[in-house]
Amino acid sequence: MIEKLGIHPQEVSERREEFLKTFGTTLNALRRHYSVDPDEFLNFVHNIPLDRYLQYEPELDRMLGRMQLSKIIFTNADAQHARRVLSRLGILRHFEFIVDIHMLEFINKPDRRAYLKVLQFASAQAEECILIEDFPANIIPARQLGMTTVLVGQGSENDGAHHHIPRIEDLESVLAAI
Repeated sequence: MIEKLGIHPQEVSERREEFLKTFGTTLNALRRHYSVDPDEFLNFVHNIPLDRYLQYEPELDRMLGRMQLSKIIFTNADAQHARRVLSRLGILRHFEFIVDIHMLEFINKPDRRAYLKVLQFASAQAEECILIEDFPANIIPARQLGMTTVLVGQGSENDGAHHHIPRIEDLESVLAAI
């Protein structure tokens, strides 16, 4: 936003927050207001040294291996970035496929249409699905459609999630209860 659009650095955080509230992603706001090329944007924002921030997560890997459920990634990012993250964590092999911003034709969470597209790709009914999410706004449409929802991280009783867990590794206890 600073380099390509000339937005003053002090304005970036405020604009990003507003873009997220209004469009669900910064990318879609930038596409609409500034005709930003989505691939250029995604390549730029995802060009980060993941090895500095992520490492193999053996506990998560083992937990996912024990789960005899179909697992799909539903992301507002692109599949390339999702694969890099999942590979770095050592868990890519546990997921059947990735539904990314391109497959969704840039209709992103929390837009209800994105969830409907995921259900279509997965050939599933909402009642058969559990959405595990770390962003409270993305819980609401899933719950309204009939999915069971799990919020990871900070949450409250008012965020709409059926279940709350502090860390993703705590998911098994929720699944056992369901």
